[in-house]
Amino acid sequence: MKAADSSNLVSSDPETRPERKSSGHRVGVTTSNVAAQLRRSILEGDYAYEERLPAERNLAEEYGVSRGTIRSVLQILEQQHLVTRQVGSGTYVTHREIANQQEISSITSPLEMNEVRIAIEPHMVRLAIANASARELDELREALRQCEDCGGDPEKFARGDAAFHMALAHCSRNKLMYWLYERISEVRRHSQWRTMKSKLLTPDRIDYYNSQHRKLYEAIAARDTSSAVKLIKQHLYGVHDDLLETD
Repeated sequence: MKAADSSNLVSSDPETRPERKSSGHRVGVTTSNVAAQLRRSILEGDYAYEERLPAERNLAEEYGVSRGTIRSVLQILEQQHLVTRQVGSGTYVTHREIANQQEISSITSPLEMNEVRIAIEPHMVRLAIANASARELDELREALRQCEDCGGDPEKFARGDAAFHMALAHCSRNKLMYWLYERISEVRRHSQWRTMKSKLLTPDRIDYYNSQHRKLYEAIAARDTSSAVKLIKQHLYGVHDDLLETD
């Protein structure tokens, strides 16, 4: 009986199987290797937004792998939302580099901004309750007074509201969280938000938001995590509904 051919013992997994020497491909080049290289080329701008990638045949020659490997690579990049494949046309780059904060502000809607707030502010409240000093709580209270003293003026309220939530971020004592909230505040200063603000901030809504802020401050000052997290969620989901109604 013949001894087993050692080539049959090689893994059939395309992620780990070495390319055959007979095809002229480089030994040991894997799908993940090529995906990482092509991904880097896209992220570094070698292929621009909406640019068509070279044909599979050309990519296979460039990276020294089979066309089957390239098809697997393109599937990975599509799952990562870096490219889109169009039958009969080719593969196009969908990744777009955001050059600066002004550009991200211009393409972020008030609803999208509020969705991010919903994602991060409940945890910001938890951190504030765990970490805030008496001085930082005083800062939060002063911002609350600024909101309450606005006299129903949308611009004054908006400034106080921004100060209140920035103070809340400061109370978290998490530098990255504070930095993230600064970016959110920059989006809130964009013209899209200013236009929406004039419609959203009616006197009745301002009074209601102030009552929510007051309850939230009191829960944080009392170190009542459960109540505070519930209140911030109610506030932000309420803002979301108000934005939908206004829009």
